[in-house]
Amino acid sequence: MKNQKRAFTIFGIILFLGLLNMMLFQFQAFSGSIGDLGQAIGNTAEIESNGVFQGLQKFWSYTGFRNASIGNFIMIMVGLVFIFLAIRFEYEPLLLIPIGTGIIIGNVPFFQDGGINLQLGIYQEGSVLNYLYYGVIKGIYPPLIFLGIGAMTDFSSLISNPRLMLLGAAAQVGIFLTFIGALYLGFNMPEAGAIGIIGGADGPTAIFLSSKLANGGIINGIQTKNLIGPIAIAAYSYMALVPVIQPPIMRLLTNSKERIIRMKPPRSVSKLEKIAFPIVALILTTFISPGAMPLLGMLFFGNLLKESGVTKRLADTARTSLIDIVTILLGLTVGASTQADVFLTSESILIFVLGALSFIVATAGGVTFAKVMNLFLSADNKINPLVGAAGVSAVPDSARVVQTEGLRYDPSNHLLMHAMAPNVSGVIGSAVAAGIMMSFLM
Repeated sequence: MKNQKRAFTIFGIILFLGLLNMMLFQFQAFSGSIGDLGQAIGNTAEIESNGVFQGLQKFWSYTGFRNASIGNFIMIMVGLVFIFLAIRFEYEPLLLIPIGTGIIIGNVPFFQDGGINLQLGIYQEGSVLNYLYYGVIKGIYPPLIFLGIGAMTDFSSLISNPRLMLLGAAAQVGIFLTFIGALYLGFNMPEAGAIGIIGGADGPTAIFLSSKLANGGIINGIQTKNLIGPIAIAAYSYMALVPVIQPPIMRLLTNSKERIIRMKPPRSVSKLEKIAFPIVALILTTFISPGAMPLLGMLFFGNLLKESGVTKRLADTARTSLIDIVTILLGLTVGASTQADVFLTSESILIFVLGALSFIVATAGGVTFAKVMNLFLSADNKINPLVGAAGVSAVPDSARVVQTEGLRYDPSNHLLMHAMAPNVSGVIGSAVAAGIMMSFLM
């Protein structure tokens, strides 16, 4: 029994050693396979980790954080200020909110190295914004704006008292003085002409003229810079700031007696006169200044739609849906054109300074000319000099400022209807001035 037990024990040990040897051999083979597999997995992981890292690197290079500049943040702050002024103080919200939003959109930084065109920015060919901006650089939007303005405008006050048209003409002195100032500061002739029109405080006219004279092309043999963005922003900024800029000038140039002058109520205007006015005015103004035909043609066409009485649907569309759509597109694309690397230049700063001086001179010119006219008028026909400030073409904001200032010194003296005469004549005057500039400089 003992020998059998020993035999079984030895046999068991041999069997165990055999099994153990087999297991070790299999384990070595398996571990070799595992090693090969691990090496393969390691290589793959290394490749994948490199790919992930490169992907993350590429993602970072395309983010706005990577491509941002100080200029982008400055312009974004400007856009936020525009939106703040529009909402908090209601300064031309229909203009400043689209423009402010456009400034932010135009200054969201994106990858532009190596000539890669992501078709994002307004200056990148093929982008949506670039296509929308086509209406600005080709002067398409301004005439459509004028069509809507014509359909909204009542020329009755101007028809009833035509001499007030002289105040609108006098206010255009700011345009020509700014033109001279721009030449003195080193701008060439076409650029100076485009900058000067800011004095009319008429955004669409400023865009229209700058798209012709300062579009980055060669004008009459002179290479120009693309100043459409700075000129448009300056013009619309001063239009929005009419309630801030004009009152101090009006108070400075008038005394307490002049501010309370009462003007005769405007006479009643017949339907025939209202219909005839846009037709006659269209022919006269465009014969004098054919270059202004795209603007004045649409202005008086819109007014004829309104006054004819038989095209109410067309007039309603022009003064509501159409002008709203164009204002959105115009404001947004003009704002987006202020891309920091294009907009933040010494020329832009000079344009804003010249624009401010131009607007101040235009306001002063209207007020001063009203005082000069009073020297030749009888006591019953005197003009309240405050009305002269409405000679700039910021319709109807300048007229509202005149009304507010008049009520400030005499709560029963309503000047709005009187102020609308030079105000609408200012629109006509600035467009005529733009046409004259084009005829001289193109």
